[in-house]
Amino acid sequence: QVQLVESGGGLVQAGGSLRLSCAASGRTFSSYAMGWFRQAPGKEREFVAAISWSGGSTYYKDSVKGRFTISRDNAENTVYLQMNSLKPEDTAVYYCAARYGHYSNYAAQYNYWGQGTQVTVSS
Repeated sequence: QVQLVESGGGLVQAGGSLRLSCAASGRTFSSYAMGWFRQAPGKEREFVAAISWSGGSTYYKDSVKGRFTISRDNAENTVYLQMNSLKPEDTAVYYCAARYGHYSNYAAQYNYWGQGTQVTVSS
C-alpha cells in the first residue's frame, strides 16, 4: 500500500515556475515507478511525466519537454516536478501516481493516486 500527498501548487504568472512535490508513505517506494498527470476543467486526465524506480529513465509529454523536469529522491520517498516557463494551458489539477514496475504514460496502469494539487497560470 502506498499513500501519496502532493504539495507545491499555486497561482503563478505565465513564464513563472513552480515545483510540485509528492510525498509517499511505505518502505517500498523505490520499487515503484512514478508519474505526474493533470486534469483541466472539462478535460480528461492526461499524462505529463514519468520516472523509473531508480530515477535513471524519464518520459515526458511532448508539450512539456524542455520546460518540466521530473526527479525523485528515494531516500526521502519523494518525487518532484519542476515546472518552468509555465503557460496558461498548463493550468490544471496535478496528480502524482505510483505503479509497481516499469513506468507508463497510461493512467489506468497506475495503482495509487494522490489527491491532487491545483496549478493556475495567469496570462
